[in-house]
Amino acid sequence: MTETGVHAREALIALRAEVGKAVVGNDAAVTGLIIALLCRGHVLVEGVPGVAKTLLVRALAAALDVQTSRIQFTPDLMPGDVTGSIVYDARSSEFSFREGPVFTNLLLADEINRTPPKTQSALLEAMEERQVSVDGRPRALPDPFIVIATQNPVEYEGTYPLPEAQLDRFLLKLTVPLPGREDELGVLARHAQGFDPRDLGAAGVRPVAGPSHLADARAAVAGVTVGPEVLGYIVDLCRATRAMPSVRLGVSPRGATALLAATRAWAWLSGRGFATPDDVKALARPALRHRLDLRPEAELEGATADGVVERVLATVPVPR
Repeated sequence: MTETGVHAREALIALRAEVGKAVVGNDAAVTGLIIALLCRGHVLVEGVPGVAKTLLVRALAAALDVQTSRIQFTPDLMPGDVTGSIVYDARSSEFSFREGPVFTNLLLADEINRTPPKTQSALLEAMEERQVSVDGRPRALPDPFIVIATQNPVEYEGTYPLPEAQLDRFLLKLTVPLPGREDELGVLARHAQGFDPRDLGAAGVRPVAGPSHLADARAAVAGVTVGPEVLGYIVDLCRATRAMPSVRLGVSPRGATALLAATRAWAWLSGRGFATPDDVKALARPALRHRLDLRPEAELEGATADGVVERVLATVPVPR
């Protein structure tokens, strides 16, 4: 690993520790967000209300020296509220483009499934093309650009489920579970000592990484070696999901490339210049779970996407 790669890795490890000043537990979710940054990927964060999904993303934004913005998605949100719009300036008698909150480096899309499909599709173009089209003209978004969206898995009234095409654009789907007893005690202890989740600066969260670290880290990740046996393992896992009887639509080739990218990033974060089958296993669930469309009858019988991934991992032979 080069000297710049070493410094970049140290900065991103420090980023993980910095987020921990505000969020107790959820180390896996923090690592997943960092992997997405390394892969130029977007993340869907799912969890019940009150498990610090938004705080997790806000802490990451505070620890990164990049521009950030937040959109609270609601049923009346219009595409122009996300992308920006053409406005008329009466003083100059001219039309001009006013940028929307999507023109940022890290966009927090809070409760993304509460907005109608038309607005979701506007965000889809930004995620896939790294640009938005307003008045027929494409406008490039800044680099880096990453969307971190949150959604509530238990409250469906007034929501618009994300279509498969948009779900497939997320590199990872991270689940934030309810904390264990020790972690919950840690949360209460922090609040008893005066922790204010609205004031992350007072909690000591400071920028420890920036665009230059990300650029160096991405260059280093691109140099991670992935042997043919690991590539074959990824392909076999994804193909196996398509043959599962409980699955109506399995993982696409785009999902396989997402798993490959996440695997390389995890290997690099772990201090290695090569990927292993264990790296693939570590990222299989977050990289594949949202790309599986289960049959309704299988869901009624209790089948879950995570269960399918677990079964595939257990049945596909691991290369030696």
